[in-house]
Amino acid sequence: MIDSHCHLDHEPLLSDLANVIQRSKEVGIEKLLTISTSFESFSRVKDLINKDEMIYGTIGIHPHESSTDIITSKQIIESLNENSKIIGIGETGLDFYYNNSEKDKQIASFKEHIDASIKTNIPLIVHSRDAEKASGIITFKNSLDLQDTFKSIPMDNILIETDSPFLAPVPKRGKKNEPSFIDFTAAKLAEIKNISKEDLIKKTTDNFNKLFFN
Repeated sequence: MIDSHCHLDHEPLLSDLANVIQRSKEVGIEKLLTISTSFESFSRVKDLINKDEMIYGTIGIHPHESSTDIITSKQIIESLNENSKIIGIGETGLDFYYNNSEKDKQIASFKEHIDASIKTNIPLIVHSRDAEKASGIITFKNSLDLQDTFKSIPMDNILIETDSPFLAPVPKRGKKNEPSFIDFTAAKLAEIKNISKEDLIKKTTDNFNKLFFN
């Protein structure tokens, strides 16, 4: 099982990292992909990937930070070349709902990330507000439309994630999310897809490895 999108550099995960890793391993997680959102975040990500062999990272600037953290395709490619455990580009994208950064800055930053992804053939992690993704949101009682969406998505196209420490799944609502809670998301998605949890875990793990390590 793989948590394909978490933020280990955020509290309370960062200060409790050893226990977070241990609990992740106890539920069967074999890899954690911790996502960069700013230059400061990437500095922490570079440190985190050396804490345990299961932790991998990305290089990228979240659209909220794109006005202050100006990144180029060249910088992204250099960061990828410097460390084999930096395996993705992002979190990038567009967020015009909050508009924490000017639209033109968001678009320019997104283009730099896309250019780096095209040149390196490294996967792009895209932030898209209200996007459909298999996180703990699918366990919420009011997420019936999202659950219906996942019924029609081919298994070859699905990864699972926590987005921790945000959006804890049922039955952990109200608590800070963490990677080990992905077990609840996997169980709910298996129910939605009408397959065993074991088969779902195997398929989503294979999907991740094909995408990031092929």
